Amino acid sequence: MTDSGALVRPDRRAELAAGLARVQARITDACAAAGRDRGEVTMIAVTKTYPASDVVALAGLGVTDVGENRDQEAAAKATQVAAAGVTPRWHFVGRLQRNKVKSVLRYADVVQSVDSVRLASALAAAATSSGRDRPLDVLVQVSIDADAARGGAVPDSADPDVGLGPVADSVAAAGGLRLAGLMAVAPLGWEPERAFARLAGIAAALRVDHPQAVALSAGMSGDLEAAIAHGATHVRVGSALLGMRPTLG
Repeated sequence: MTDSGALVRPDRRAELAAGLARVQARITDACAAAGRDRGEVTMIAVTKTYPASDVVALAGLGVTDVGENRDQEAAAKATQVAAAGVTPRWHFVGRLQRNKVKSVLRYADVVQSVDSVRLASALAAAATSSGRDRPLDVLVQVSIDADAARGGAVPDSADPDVGLGPVADSVAAAGGLRLAGLMAVAPLGWEPERAFARLAGIAAALRVDHPQAVALSAGMSGDLEAAIAHGATHVRVGSALLGMRPTLG
């Protein structure tokens, strides 16, 4: 990525402003339909494949939370954005390999994709040794359809590494981490309403043992309304906000 992150073309800023206005209107309408306060839902701008200058522009438009899913891209982008004097709240939302946790900790405020006890342990060790002045917020990624092959801890499983209970317990007990809640993606082939209704039940069950785990990151450009209807506190929006993604090389 060669973009300095500092220069934002006026035409691109206008595009982003229009996309942001549309997304914010959808979120507002979805909250109204669900009888929820608009302040309960945070939009995360998922900026993977987009330049640092887009993050700078979005911050200037009032966006506070930014998501990335590939460490190599995110680390460089976060550095560029910081050099431009912009400090969004960075969410790592992609599958995380244990050998990348130290790098991710350098910029991430939240990791949304912890789905095993082994990963939680690696993240906790790195967070503790990094000298962070506050715990790292962690969302446990849950597999709504119990297919761990696509990522996500498995509900109602006693598996000591990937069962949702063991993963949540390990995050909650770890030094350097704070269990903030759950993250999920609607499974392929599932209607969003079915998927997020199932997720709401899983989240309610988790809060019996972990009442502080109130965050629920669910819903993307195509299904954010259904997610908000079922209690999402964070929606992760990419293409509806930023336009069609550039082709990855």
